[in-house]
Amino acid sequence: MIRAIVTDIEGTTSSLSFVKEVLFPYARQRIGTFVREQAEQPAVRTQLAAVSEAVGRALTDDDAVTQLIRWIDEDQKITPLKALQGMIWEAGYRNGDFRGHVYDDAVRRLREWKDQGLALYVFSSGSVHAQKLLFGYSDHGDLTPLFSGYFDTAIGAKRETDAYRHIAENLGIPASEILFLSDIREELDAAQAVGLHTCWLVRDGALPANPLHSVARKFSEIGLPH
Repeated sequence: MIRAIVTDIEGTTSSLSFVKEVLFPYARQRIGTFVREQAEQPAVRTQLAAVSEAVGRALTDDDAVTQLIRWIDEDQKITPLKALQGMIWEAGYRNGDFRGHVYDDAVRRLREWKDQGLALYVFSSGSVHAQKLLFGYSDHGDLTPLFSGYFDTAIGAKRETDAYRHIAENLGIPASEILFLSDIREELDAAQAVGLHTCWLVRDGALPANPLHSVARKFSEIGLPH
């Protein structure tokens, strides 16, 4: 019996193109100005210190911006980068520069599961703040009431088993009663290794041959394990 569903965002509830063609360029273009103008804000200073810690040496603010842009270009999933991107994206959402993309089929099914009493959670490499912004300012309106909680890489890397073990512990639910949704096989492998049920969202391209996970093109095709 599934009691909780944990979903990825990119390629799962939302299009990869929205993240890669809208959000990432928006943050890349503005991150230098943002750091210069906001560097003395405690939340920003904390993340700049984390950038220095991540590279193992003290960085000036300009050096930190150079490092952050390099990480953006390399699509690195590094916590201080994700936190600072979330701060920049907040202004974009609030200004109406863009809306968070969420697939129609995902919205319908998430609402159905919520109505059925299932607890819904998000696990994404984007910061919790960024996750709440995407769903809070979505093209379907404010979807945050659907979710009971959010997880980012602070709980563990998405391709490592410890992250999913920690999520199950945090929820206080046996792994066997949690379903994890993602478009990345390595993430699903890690979740499955600690006992979570899994479903592989393959929205485009060829379906995988002999997959070790349930496969669905869209949320309407996802079956809940019994």
